[in-house]
Amino acid sequence: MDSTTYLFDLLKIILPALIVAGAIYLLFKQFLEKEQQRRLIELRLESNKTTLPLRLQAYERVVMLLERISPNNILVRLSSAGQSAPDFHRLLQQEIRAEYEHNLSQQLYISGDAWTLVKEAKENVLTMVNRAFHGIQNPSQARGTELAKRILEGLMMDGAEPTAQALAVVKNEAAGLF
Repeated sequence: MDSTTYLFDLLKIILPALIVAGAIYLLFKQFLEKEQQRRLIELRLESNKTTLPLRLQAYERVVMLLERISPNNILVRLSSAGQSAPDFHRLLQQEIRAEYEHNLSQQLYISGDAWTLVKEAKENVLTMVNRAFHGIQNPSQARGTELAKRILEGLMMDGAEPTAQALAVVKNEAAGLF
């Protein structure tokens, strides 16, 4: 009987100790999980302090790209006076492509859908310029002003700015950062 009493007394000590140890383990595990969540939140906040300005700058640059390649703005910025239509056509194409290539890295900071619309806007502007150039009767003898006039007429006939949709999406995404 001594051994049974001894076992029973041992169980009276071990069982509460195991319950207390289990409770401590669960509490400690919860504490560690909450601490890890707190650290992740801190890291995200710290990361946002660094990446938010970069993302905003990227949105600004993409908006600037779209504004600079829009037909109204590019025709005002690049003078067609004194140039032949083929020279002005080539200049417009070079300028649009250069603006786009200069801002290629911005796609890292904006959504894939927005960047796809930016690419489409660039292609639409190039298509508009090419269509206007090829619509001129005798392009090799035409002046750059005639090409500019044709581009503006095409813009008026289409009724929509080729960069408008991309610009709206980019502005909407930028506003969503706040």
